Amino acid sequence: MKWTTWKVAGAALALTGSVAAVAAVAHAASSGSAESVKAALAERLPKTEISAIDCDKIEGVCEVQARQNLFYIDHSARYLIIGRVYDMETKQDLTAARLLEMNPDMLIGGGSADDTGPAPEQRADASRKAPGPDARIDPAALAALPANGAISMGKGGRTLTVFSDFRCGYCKRLHETLETLNVKVVERPISVLGTRPISEAVICASDKPRAVIQAYDGGSISSGAGCDTSGLDANEAFARKHGFTGTPVIVREDGAVVHGYRPREFLESWLKEKVL
Repeated sequence: MKWTTWKVAGAALALTGSVAAVAAVAHAASSGSAESVKAALAERLPKTEISAIDCDKIEGVCEVQARQNLFYIDHSARYLIIGRVYDMETKQDLTAARLLEMNPDMLIGGGSADDTGPAPEQRADASRKAPGPDARIDPAALAALPANGAISMGKGGRTLTVFSDFRCGYCKRLHETLETLNVKVVERPISVLGTRPISEAVICASDKPRAVIQAYDGGSISSGAGCDTSGLDANEAFARKHGFTGTPVIVREDGAVVHGYRPREFLESWLKEKVL
């Protein structure tokens, strides 16, 4: 009886130890440490080269960099998320900001579909078939946007509307290119990279064109007192409605849309096209 009792007790202890070991492993896998997530990804995505993992930036998920690509995964390394993460309080596109940090010269939005996933073969069919941003918009809807959300520059015969972000390097290049063309530019700032305070300072400046240059150069903006910035809300609502997730976006008078930076030669040819 004593032997049987010790056997039962020993088995119980062994079982307890096994359960504890399993629980410890499960806890380690679900703790969300970068090391445990990386180990799990190495098994589940063996062909994806992981460059960096940050499990502290966004509560509940880990940000994963795979070379020049970016995606997200939960702390158990079970659910992979492909797409953009927005901070609703700061109105900032955290994914776009991180992509720009990874590559300061990248065109925000221009190549984003290829930058927010582990690899083309890893993406879901739904992501590949998702509708893209509008290639043409209603000119009347564009004209209906409030004037207090725009900065007008130049006195050319043709008008181009540009949706831009003051931290976007290609927006700055486009601004400089358009200065060399005989066009009127209506710049409408949108906050893709968390630049709403900068946009408000520009809109409230007494010399708005000068403030635009100051904003792109990263200097202090000679802004006046506070003003009505509701026009910026209208810009961002319009951009969301038409799928403008990146900048710059160029809109011609007839509603034709070009997404991303274009050189002078392209713009000159595009402007000469017959307006529909």
